[in-house]
Formats: sequence, structure tokens, C-alpha cells
Amino acid sequence: MKTVLRVFRYLRRYPGWAAGTLLCALLSTVLVIVFPKVTQLLIDEVREGRSGRIWTLVGWALGAFVARDLLNSVRILLNNSFEQKVIFDLRSDLYSHIQRLPLRWFDNRSTGDVMTRVMEDVNAVERVLIDGVEQGAVAVLQVIIVAAMLFSYHPSLALWSLTPIPLLAGGALAYTLTAKLRYRGQRKASSAMNALLHDNLAGIRQIKTYVREGEEHRRFNSFSSALQKATLVVMRIWAIYNPSMSLFASLGTTLVVALGAQAVLRHEMSVGDLAGFLLLSGFLYEPIGRLHQLNQILQAGRAAGERVFEILDEPAEPDEAPAAKPLAVAGEVEFRNICFSYRPDVPVLLDITLHARPGETVALVGETGAGKSTVVQMLPRFYEFDSGELLLDGRPVRELPRAALREAVGMVTQESFLFNGTLRDNLVFGRRDATDAALQQALATANADGFVSRLPEGLDTLVGERGVKLSVGEKQRIAIARMLLKDPPVLILDEATASVDTETERQIQQALERLMQKRTCFVIAHRLSTVRNADQILVLDRGRIVERGRHADLQALNGIYAKLCRNSDLR
Repeated sequence: MKTVLRVFRYLRRYPGWAAGTLLCALLSTVLVIVFPKVTQLLIDEVREGRSGRIWTLVGWALGAFVARDLLNSVRILLNNSFEQKVIFDLRSDLYSHIQRLPLRWFDNRSTGDVMTRVMEDVNAVERVLIDGVEQGAVAVLQVIIVAAMLFSYHPSLALWSLTPIPLLAGGALAYTLTAKLRYRGQRKASSAMNALLHDNLAGIRQIKTYVREGEEHRRFNSFSSALQKATLVVMRIWAIYNPSMSLFASLGTTLVVALGAQAVLRHEMSVGDLAGFLLLSGFLYEPIGRLHQLNQILQAGRAAGERVFEILDEPAEPDEAPAAKPLAVAGEVEFRNICFSYRPDVPVLLDITLHARPGETVALVGETGAGKSTVVQMLPRFYEFDSGELLLDGRPVRELPRAALREAVGMVTQESFLFNGTLRDNLVFGRRDATDAALQQALATANADGFVSRLPEGLDTLVGERGVKLSVGEKQRIAIARMLLKDPPVLILDEATASVDTETERQIQQALERLMQKRTCFVIAHRLSTVRNADQILVLDRGRIVERGRHADLQALNGIYAKLCRNSDLR
């Protein structure tokens, strides 16, 4: 119930739309009683041989049908607009929250699962919001109105017509109490299948490279089979529940026919009254059946809502007021005894201490898994360190606005990510107001202007998903050009030149060296040419800095750094 109440808060944002939808629904429901009443009067008129009011009564019935359908048309228009506004708000809130979640959260989530929650689960929640409120209110009102009319016809027969109600209520309660696990299992199976599908589409080249199409097809079928089984569990229970409720309602109708016929024979009611009563009793059981359908929607929506609010309840990075102006950063960075772990029992960084003065280049080297990339991710606060202190220009980074801090720090990684758009779209991601001249200058500095000028559409060339239409080296140079446009005072290069040929690397390195003259740079690389001229070289081993100094000094030590050079890890 808590989940449902949280979902209903979104209705309060649009009281006018909700009121209009409900008003149309309620008015059309009131018109339900017109036809049974007209039928009763017509039968009595015919039995008594009168024909004067026949066409008038037919006109009333026709008018009621026209008014009902017009109201339903307006209701559908209002309802669709209302539900789209609610879907937009809920999905927008969810996406906004996802963007503010720390990177640690994404490390433990599959993209396919998150996409399922944003797309499918939000739609399921919306059905509870709109269909549940509107149809539920209409159904309850119809039951009340029709029950009142039945009692006006024949009180004792009306009481008998309500006999199935306890059975219907008991069945609904039993279904509701047992539904949670079934629907939760179905949503989980759907999410797992979508996660696998997303991974396989993203890795389709690897699947083809290793000729794993058949194996991956079998994996997909196994996940699809799990979803099939979970769905069939839901449907099997529904196949028992829904017809059972319909049977109980039919028993009530049969009872009304039998007792009503006896009442006519005893002259307690006319044939017209019985006909009207039977029509009304149908309108009594029909909304009860609709409530059972809504119960199924409610249970599915509740399971989906739990998954949506599970994300919304995750602690996000604190909201911060936007800075009035960018941080004035000189670029002095100081790590003081920084410790960090992804899990409490597995330390990743231990007692990291370093001091980079403005304009200096600090190189981090070491074996794979030594903690080099983790160190630099502390600076923009992608991850929060466990202990120690990290200062930027003498100020603790935790006291700086997170957005302003990240504006001041730029990062280019080995795996260059390009968005599915044009080259221009990807470049201006670094600076929205960049002119074409600025774009060309950045491309030239990154040694990317040559291949871009050869493309038929130049900057307006579509790069495909994740930049699939470009080579690895081309993507790398576009990413570097994008970072040049951002022009941050602190620059992080995490294997930024690892995927380019030697000549291109030389040209990019020359451009980056010119760029680095007034910036503090942290460089992670496996190529000696990238790190040998650094002001400081830090050698990491199992999360600790074990050696530090310049290239010649570390070579003279004949320690880990010298070994890395000899083994060509730094080549």
C-alpha cells in the first residue's frame, strides 16, 4: 500500500485534468441507469396497450447513449493527456535521480535492468495511476447507483442480488494477498532478459568474432523461457481467478431470475420491473468484474512501482545550487593519506600522498590493477575516499560544489565514448558555444583535422552508436579534441594515447605538451614516451605508492619502475 500511495502523489500535480477525467467518467456512469428504466417503462406501456410514449422513451434512451459516448470521447482525450503528463513527470524524476546517483551504484547494475525500469516499469505504474483511479472510482460509483435503484424496485430481491458480493470480495482478497511474489518474479525475469539483450547487442562484434551466435541464442532462450514461465504462473492464477468471479456473478443473476419470476407471479412487481431489474443487475456485476481486472493491474503496477521507487530511494549525490561563476583554479592538487575501498574488506588505495603544483605533470605507472585509475577518479569525486584529505588549491574538494569541481577537471580515457550523433554533436559536448573555428582548432591540435576533412559530410558525419563508424584511433582523437574544447585547468589522461599509432601519438603528444604548460596533468600510460618527461613519476603497487621521482632517478633505483621499463610495460 505504501508504494501505491507514493504513486498517487503524482496525481496531485494535475488536479484539473484529474477532476475533468473523473467528472466525464462519473456523468457517463450515471447515464447507465437510463436504458434499464426506459426498458421497464416500455414493456409496461406495451403490456397495457398504450403507445403514446413509446417514441419519447426511445428518444430518451437514444439521447442517453449519445451523451454517454460523447462524454466517453472527451474522457478518453482528457485521460490520455493526463496519463502522458504523469508518465513524463515520473520518468523525468527517475532519470534525473539516476543521473545524480554515484558511480558506485552503476558498478553494481546492468544497463538493461535500468532501462527496463525507466521504460516498462514506469508505464506499468502509470496504469495504476490513471486506470486505477478513474475506472476504480467509476466502478464503485456504478455499484452504489445501481444498488440504490435495485432497492427502489424490490428491496428483498435487491438483497438477494447482493449475495455474491462476499464471495467476490473474498476471492479478490485471496488474489491480492498472493499476487506480490508472482508479479515481482515476472518483472525480475523481464528485466534479466532485457539486460542480456542489451549486453549482446552492445557486444555483437565479440559474439561474431568468437562465433558464439548459437551459444548466445541458447542463453537468450533460457532467459526468455524464465520470463515465459513467470508470466504463465501469473496467467494460470488469473485463469482460475477471473472465471471464478464471473461464475459467482452469474449465480447472482440466476438467483435474481428465479426469485424475480416468483415475485411477478405473486404480483409483487410487474414484468417491466423485472426486465429493468435484470438489466440493472447486469450493470451491478459488470463493474465488479471490472474491479477484478483493475486488481490485476494494481498488483502488476505495485510490483513495477517497487522497482521504480527502489531507484528513487537510492541515496543520490547531494543537490547543490549552481555556482554563480566557474571556480578560479590554479591547479594545485594534494592527496594526503587517502585510503579507499570498493568493499569494506577489500582495500584498493592505501595511504596515497602526493603533491602536484600548478602546471606540473604527474605520471602514474604500475601493473594492471595497481590502483592508478582509481587514484585519479578521487579528484572529480566520482568515488568518495574513505579517509584522508584531498585538496584543490588548498581547499578540501568535499567543500567545493561538485559540478564546479568537475567543470575544472577534464578526463580522457582509453575507451573513448562517442554519442550516437554527428561529430559536431560530440565535439560541442565539450563546449556548447564553440564556433566552427574553435572546433577546427581543437581538431587540428588533436591531429584529427586530416581524417575529418576527408569525410563526405565533415563535422556533420554520423558516427554511429558508441562511434562505431570510426576507428579506435579516430575516436581517441575526437575525444581529445572534445576535452581540448572544455579547456580544464586540471587534466587527467588515462591511457589517452594508447590506441594510436606511433606517429600520431608523437603529434598528439606534442600538442598535449603545449596544452600542459599551464595545466596540472595526471597521466596514466604504458608507454615510456608519455611519462619520461613528467615532473613526477609515481609507481603504484597493490594500492600503495612504492616509488616516486623523475625518470632518470627511478631508473637508477633499479626497482619496480626500472623493471617495468625493461619488460617493455613502459615501451
